[in-house]
Parts: sequence; C-alpha cells; structure tokens
Amino acid sequence: MLPVTVAMHIPDGFLSADVAVALGIVALIVVAHALRVADRDLDEARVPLLGVLAAFVFAAQMLNFPVAGGTSGHFLGATLAAVLLGPWVACLVMAVVISTQALAFADGGVSALGANIVNMGVIGALFAGFAIAAGVRLLPATRGALLGLVAVVSWLAVMLGAAATSVELAVSGTVPLGTVLPAMLGVHALIGVGEAAIGVAAISAVLSTRPDLIAVRRFDAHVQGAPAGAAS
Repeated sequence: MLPVTVAMHIPDGFLSADVAVALGIVALIVVAHALRVADRDLDEARVPLLGVLAAFVFAAQMLNFPVAGGTSGHFLGATLAAVLLGPWVACLVMAVVISTQALAFADGGVSALGANIVNMGVIGALFAGFAIAAGVRLLPATRGALLGLVAVVSWLAVMLGAAATSVELAVSGTVPLGTVLPAMLGVHALIGVGEAAIGVAAISAVLSTRPDLIAVRRFDAHVQGAPAGAAS
C-alpha cells in the first residue's frame, strides 16, 4: 500500500525541507508576476468574473467523485480559468483557491503550499493557457474544435500535475518514483476524464450564453504580437 495519498493536495510532512522551500520560492515568483500581469491587463469589467470563477473553482474542488479502489478525484479548474481569464490571471486565481483551502480547511499542507500551487496552479494554468492559445491557431475556428481542445488540454493538465507531484514525493524520499508515478498517473488518467467533461460542459455553456467572456482569442492575439483585443 502506498504511504501517500493518491491526490495532488500534498499534506504536511510529505516533502523534504529543501523541496518544499524550492517550490515555495518558485510559487512566490510566479504568483508575483501573475499579480503584475493582472494589474496591467485585467480590466474592471472582468474583475467580477475573476471573483465568481474563483468561488466556482473553490466550491467545485470541494466536491469529490469516486474513481477506483476507494480513491476519489475532484475538479481542478485550471483549464477553465485559463480559457476565461488567460493563463497568468488563471494562475493567480488557482493560487488564491489553493491557499484558502490549505489555510482555512487544512486541504493540503501549509509547508507544501508552494508545491501544491506549482502542481495545480502554475503547471495547470500556464500549461493550459499556452496550449489553448497555440491550439486555436492550428485548429479551425469552430465551437467543436475549441471544445475538443479544452477536453484534451484539461486531461493533460491533470496528468502533468500528477507527474510533478510524483517527482516531488520521490525526490523528497517519501516513496520511490517507480511506485508513486504509475499509481498517480493511473488514477489521474480517470480523474482527467472527469475534469475534461466538466470543463467542456462549462465552456459550452459560456459559449452558448456569453461568448464574449472567452479570453482565448485575446490572449492568442497577444502571443502573436498583435495588440490586446485585436483578434476577432
């Protein structure tokens, strides 16, 4: 039986001090940059969306669904946040959600807060944001293409976070990589399917009611060097 929980919320005592400190520094640097980006790029009209989305992701992460062998998974929300807010602001939202869970609800250890932010916020939101931005340049500009891209990226974001968690636990000496990596990836492959389904349903609803809230095209224009808001 694994001496670790098969989840990305790492508890206290599961990471070595050097790994926890290093990841804490990485999280601080990335979140500080995300704050600067939000201050520069986030217009007042989208501030309410940031708050609503943070509350939605927080509430959704508290709802677990059974996976296999007594384990459970929950909605991550990084891809949804990235599609609606762009990668850096999404990263900030995830950091706030994960910090609140750790400090107020003991969901994830305080000493592992940096690692949890990196695994679920930094890796999840930044990967999702840049991957979606790259994908919309390559795929047809259709609803189905965007939703398919959201599904694939949602699944991959979960798998990358699970892989990063496994490496951190292995480097900390908590459990061998050959033991924890297959277990984490096996369970999170199924969790990722749930993540993809929820993400697609949420984005589909937004496309049907408020397509103007989708930030993907604006971010895509920024990546290509065009002024923000230049994309149609």
